[in-house]
Amino acid sequence: MSSKPTPPDGLVIVDKPSGFTSHDVVAKMRGIARTRRVGHAGTLDPMATGVLVLGVERATKLLGHLALTEKEYLGTIRLGQNTVTDDAEGEITSSADASKVTRDAIDAGIAKLTGEIMQVPSKVSAIKIDGVRSYKRAREGEEFEIPARPVTVSSFAVYDVRDAVAEDGTPVLDLVVSVVCSSGTYIRALARDLGADLGVGGHLTALRRTRVGPYKIDSAKTLDQLQTELTVMPIAEAATAAFPRWKVDTKRARLLRNGVRLEMPDEYAGAGPVAVFDPEGTFLALVEAHKGKAKSLAVFG
Repeated sequence: MSSKPTPPDGLVIVDKPSGFTSHDVVAKMRGIARTRRVGHAGTLDPMATGVLVLGVERATKLLGHLALTEKEYLGTIRLGQNTVTDDAEGEITSSADASKVTRDAIDAGIAKLTGEIMQVPSKVSAIKIDGVRSYKRAREGEEFEIPARPVTVSSFAVYDVRDAVAEDGTPVLDLVVSVVCSSGTYIRALARDLGADLGVGGHLTALRRTRVGPYKIDSAKTLDQLQTELTVMPIAEAATAAFPRWKVDTKRARLLRNGVRLEMPDEYAGAGPVAVFDPEGTFLALVEAHKGKAKSLAVFG
């Protein structure tokens, strides 16, 4: 009788195809990895492609901590049209000639949307308002407001400005942009707000996520590639890439395994999650400094 293969343990960096929800990708990965224990760190809209970080088996415990890291995107913003969803998936609600918008005005608008800003998420988003997803309320035609929240846009750059004509004949401008931002930033809301500031409306027509924290697009695999050969980043390697590394001696490793809160070196105070390794290089736990002691966030070894 053949034994069932053990599911791999670690992170899978997927290059998500357009048209798939993040949940669709998780469902696919459950089939490929032959386990129910698969989750994702931070969603990606169906229209968008690029880096989606999945955790398989014990690595699912890392995901909540990875979801909070910085993201990087390449996208196309169309100036001259608003849509219901702030991206190309939704119907157009208004059109305006954008051909007279100058590069200086675009740069000034982008400067206002760079740094620490208050952003109102798109109404067709997964944010919960009084326990109900915003997109559900929007689709049911409800009138509601989403409160603005602080996000950080550390870089917002325009690579190219292209003249184009929309399907309805409106002269529009397509901006090829790159954005580096904090978790929770909506790129389609940046497109909407830039268009509003310039007085012509705007929405996102293409989006590709090129980085989540330390995990980049060049190490991502498509679902077809993963179906052929499942490439998993071992937990220890994934933790080393994403978090500061703290190597403890055998005695401290034993104490940590027994649930004792270790004294935390000062260098890790305020560093956020820290990955703890024993002398053999085994990844023991993800901890955080709390009143000088190491508080366990997730235990692995």
